[in-house]
Amino acid sequence: MSRKRSKQSELLMANLQLGRELSARTLMFHAAIAEKVGLSATEHKALDLLSRSGALTAGQLAELTGLTTGAITGLIDRLEKAGFVKREKDPSDRRKVVIQPVIEKMEHEIAPLFASMEIRMSQLLSRYSTQELAVINDFITQSITILQEETMRIYPSMQ
Repeated sequence: MSRKRSKQSELLMANLQLGRELSARTLMFHAAIAEKVGLSATEHKALDLLSRSGALTAGQLAELTGLTTGAITGLIDRLEKAGFVKREKDPSDRRKVVIQPVIEKMEHEIAPLFASMEIRMSQLLSRYSTQELAVINDFITQSITILQEETMRIYPSMQ
């Protein structure tokens, strides 16, 4: 039993270290993508959130990112200047402005930079059984929840 616990502790520590390495490599990959298209890493990830959420108001984007409304205005200005977003009148409330991602530009300039990664990650995942993929899915889902909760613990205004 002691040997089993020792091996489990060893694997636990190894996985925690691998998680740190994965986090660092992910951050560096996205920073490289951002730089390649002339964005900051924050602008790139805000654009990613916007592209997955669809059109949002500046306030909604501020809530999603945790940035202040002042910071988000500058971020939107830079994304608009780069041609990645457009400001449009909200069709349901003409007093509001929504930020619309320019999908064509993203598909033309950003998506090709992810093509190789998508292929390689699909190849990697295809090595696992359905049951193993379910475990991986659960781990990633729970990791996302923990990251969101820990971010709010450190920076409560991001709620």
